[in-house]
Amino acid sequence: MHFNDYQPNSQCYDELFDADGKARDCAKVLIERINQLAKGEIQRRQQAAELALLNMGITFTLASDQQGTERIFPFDVVPRIIDAKTWQAIDTGLQQRIRALNLFLQDIYNEQRILKDKVIPREIIESAATFRKECVGLKPPKDIWCHITGTDLIRGADGVYYVLEDNLRCPSGVSYVLENRQIMKRIFPSVFEASHVRPVVDYAEQLACTMQAVAPEGVTDPSMVVLTPGIHNSAYFEHAYLAQQMGIQLVQGGDLVVENKHVYKRMTDGFHPVHVIYRRIDDVFLDPKTFRKDSLIGVPGLMEAYQAGNVTLMNAPGTGVADDKVVYKFVPDMIKYYLGEEALLPNVPTYLCTDDKEREYVLKNLETLVVKSANEAGGYGMLIGPASTAKERKEFAQKIKDNPRNFMAQPVVQLSQVPTLIGNRFEGRHVDLRPYILNRGSEVFVLPGGLTRVALKRGSLVVNSSQGGGSKDTWVLEESAC
Repeated sequence: MHFNDYQPNSQCYDELFDADGKARDCAKVLIERINQLAKGEIQRRQQAAELALLNMGITFTLASDQQGTERIFPFDVVPRIIDAKTWQAIDTGLQQRIRALNLFLQDIYNEQRILKDKVIPREIIESAATFRKECVGLKPPKDIWCHITGTDLIRGADGVYYVLEDNLRCPSGVSYVLENRQIMKRIFPSVFEASHVRPVVDYAEQLACTMQAVAPEGVTDPSMVVLTPGIHNSAYFEHAYLAQQMGIQLVQGGDLVVENKHVYKRMTDGFHPVHVIYRRIDDVFLDPKTFRKDSLIGVPGLMEAYQAGNVTLMNAPGTGVADDKVVYKFVPDMIKYYLGEEALLPNVPTYLCTDDKEREYVLKNLETLVVKSANEAGGYGMLIGPASTAKERKEFAQKIKDNPRNFMAQPVVQLSQVPTLIGNRFEGRHVDLRPYILNRGSEVFVLPGGLTRVALKRGSLVVNSSQGGGSKDTWVLEESAC
């Protein structure tokens, strides 16, 4: 089996082949090696990868699955490849975006200059479901709000990378990046070495360094933990995996206690202090004294300890306002306002349904647009106009009219594609990319690569695992390889 019969889609950008069907420079080594494989060998390697995933226990749980059934995350052996020059532009653009978003969060919960100067309408922020009034006046250690970010990028038919959305609350998926890489190094060792791929193995070390760097003032040897809601959470595998990789404890709310505004973990030999918490629990469940009183997975008094500066929470509570898909439209304005720069990574053109003219345009063009709810995730709460029915469009039109603040719309972007093993042949499938960014204040680290999610259904633009998507390894090449 080889790529001779592979047909790039003329309507979108192909990551491995140009419009004439010739392998791009960054992909030539991979394409040549795969074409040299014996008949059936690529399928055997795909099966070996799936068996490795099963044996490694790399799973996720669908939120809609009442039985909490764990599933193996689908994986495809053909990687996405990014040349060094392209990655450098992405890296620089992501660093710029994270710095601006952090300044926005610091401002929005304190001076609110950006609202007073009317760069962003006040009602947009104050009506955001993820704006936490409880965090007004909060100043996290070292003024860092977003320590860990997963920013979703897509590549349009023009070859340009666009930011699709920001994920600042509890971004998931990096464990799949690390495990995918291990699998690919076993399956294609010679190709991997010959391609000069930049490593991702040090992510856990970089994450631990970030946790140490943002410890409370005066703490030189911080005690660190990963806080999980428990085994029934869809990303529990990742919580446990990252804790194990960093050599720190995985805890649940019941393992922690607050005394005199300090956090302690229960151990067999007594209580031990905790200084940094990588929390994988949503804001509203963190502390029943501050947020939801019925939360059974949080830590009573945690916010008091946090506000006193005795513990660092990663990410800070309240960061979710920057995830709001309506607030997303204003990120280029934030970059200009706080940094005095133009955005290096553009947004997808966006129409806000709070604006009368833009709402009218959206309602008249539902057949051609993608409409998204402000705070839904996982491919839910959205309408893909060209694939929708008249009934679905009518229902969405009514939802928009009833609650315009909750919706925004964008033109359909033909996501780039990567050859994917489907049965006994290679077919193009659409992909996005989620790089992971660690913010230490003085330094921002961008993991070279990220999670490439692939829509395994023919023609689908929805890459989420909850909607039938899978993943690929992402190869960022060294300068010398390009």
